[in-house]
Amino acid sequence: MYFEIIGKIEDIETMAKGLSVRERARLTGQFGRGRWRKLKGKATVRLSAGATCRVELHWYEAHGIGRRKFKIKRFLE
Repeated sequence: MYFEIIGKIEDIETMAKGLSVRERARLTGQFGRGRWRKLKGKATVRLSAGATCRVELHWYEAHGIGRRKFKIKRFLE
């Protein structure tokens, strides 16, 4: 990961769940069976260069497995 999440993730929204998650087969193979959901939210992150900024994050999560595959989709502010 080339960034570190600082503090809480806010304004969390579900983008897809169940069969609507396109990457479900890969996630199941890599992390195990679960009820996979794709979510998005806003958070403050510290980049590997040391800069701190507010971003929109996307990630996958499943009950019992946790949050996986974070990616920055947009820089805010």
